[in-house]
Amino acid sequence: MEREVERRLVARVKSGEAAAFEIVYQTYRARLFSFLIRLSRRRDVAEDLLEETWLRLVACAPRLSDETYLAAWLFTVARNLHASWCRHRAVDETRIAEPPASWPAPAAGETPFEAAARTETERRLERALARLSVRDREVLLLVAVEELAPPDAAAVLGLRAEALRKRLQRARERLATEMDAVGGFAHEGSGGRR
Repeated sequence: MEREVERRLVARVKSGEAAAFEIVYQTYRARLFSFLIRLSRRRDVAEDLLEETWLRLVACAPRLSDETYLAAWLFTVARNLHASWCRHRAVDETRIAEPPASWPAPAAGETPFEAAARTETERRLERALARLSVRDREVLLLVAVEELAPPDAAAVLGLRAEALRKRLQRARERLATEMDAVGGFAHEGSGGRR
């Protein structure tokens, strides 16, 4: 979203304008849901956390800074709600491994072979993401999937830019390892089967 357009939208949200809330909702709903379902690995939890995210926006709207970046603010709230849910429920994230049932439809003009290959790669990627820690998953989702700018992703995670860069690098390395593991391949010298 263009920065000046976003500033005007924030001002409208702060004033309580219903149409502005609808614009924010339509702009970020799908992205936030995707982020939360991949973090929590449960549709019901993602739906509850998404609803709570919107309630927080409504409650906090009058106190938003005029310079608020809506994506960063919303993803921070969603991430914090997920962290609270994990603490409250004492969820063992390493035992949740089923990918969400929200695969995209084949792209127009794709051959059946291309669609099958893309779908299998996406399934491997989702399984590999599910095997990562929440810490690794959230940085990858924010930067690679949600395409937040690194400064915004760093703000969501409460990190300095350099710390974000290092965390992202390590998460990408772990994802590559997990992609090999779920695909039945191992890097040479890793002791796994080839």
